Formats: sequence, structure tokens, C-alpha cells
Amino acid sequence: MKTSLNAVLFAVAAVGLSACSSTPSTDTAPSASTATTTTGTAAVSTAKAAVVNLASASGSLVSGRLSVVPMKDGVHLAGEVGGLSPGSTHAIHIHEKGDCSAADASSAGGHFNPAGAPHGKVGSGAHHGGDMDNIVANAEGVAKVDVHASGVTLGGGAVNDVAGKAVIVHAAADDYRTQPTGNAGGRVACGVITVTQ
Repeated sequence: MKTSLNAVLFAVAAVGLSACSSTPSTDTAPSASTATTTTGTAAVSTAKAAVVNLASASGSLVSGRLSVVPMKDGVHLAGEVGGLSPGSTHAIHIHEKGDCSAADASSAGGHFNPAGAPHGKVGSGAHHGGDMDNIVANAEGVAKVDVHASGVTLGGGAVNDVAGKAVIVHAAADDYRTQPTGNAGGRVACGVITVTQ
């Protein structure tokens, strides 16, 4: 009886050790859900498109709709924002949280800044991932948006992924110098980047 019990215990131990073996699995191909989102050290976008439905904030009448698509070094935002003062200039930024629930859109947090860079102007040295060029309203108070955010991705979940983050239109122009927000004033519209494909 003792011999057969020892044999059983030995067999169980052998099976347990083989299960803990460090021999690599022959199935090394990543699944679709775990596929890498980086090429070298640069994260790449995995989504093809997103939209932003901007709703008024801080008692303004500003609203709009933007499309977001990946580009070589970031994302491109295009569309229209209405309800602005004719001929006025406004900052537009991507913010760190996808939360527009506060009446003044403060729930969206600060500028999206995964690299910890100072605020600045896209294409002119260091800047936040969420920094973009100002938009200008026409005589009817509508701004045609055609801006880029560089150093960010769309989808994939990397630290610089903007999917699910908020886009904020500010009451004033960005001066591209004042830290950390460019002296852009209050938040007059807010919408979340929502991946569509």
C-alpha cells in the first residue's frame, strides 16, 4: 500500500513539474486581441476613424462635429464648430479625460500630455500631445477645423492613444507660450473622441 501511494505521489509530482516547465509554447503567434501596437519604439494607430460631437459648455452656444483620422505622426481633426463670435480665434486641445459631464467641462482635466512636455505649438518644438493650432470663426461664427495633433495615436491603448479623450474648444486663442494652457480661457465646448472603425 505504501509503495503504491509513493508511486501515485511521484506521478502527481512529475505531472506538476512538467506543467511548470519553462519550455516555450509552440503557439507564439499573437492573437488579434494581444497583437502588438508598436513598431520599434513608436506606437501606431489601430483605429481608422473616430468622431467628436462637441456640445456647449460654460453656458455657451458653441457646438460642432469633427472627424478624427490617424496620420503619419499623429491624428488629423476636421469639421465645423459653430456658435462662435464672428471673426473670433479659439484654442482647441485634446484633454486627458473623456469626461464632459461638468457644466464648465473641467471634468476633462488638463491637456493630454503623455510625454510630460511643456505646452507649445505643433511643429515648433516641444508641445503637449493635445496641443493643436487655433481655429478662426468666419463672419457667421463658424470655424472650419483642419488641425493636427502630433505624437499621438488613435486606438490601441498605448500611453499616447487619444481614443476616449475629450476635445475642448476654448473661449480665447492659444498664445502657445503661457504654461500650462496657453492662456486660452474658459471651455466653451466639449466632446469625446469616439472610435467608429
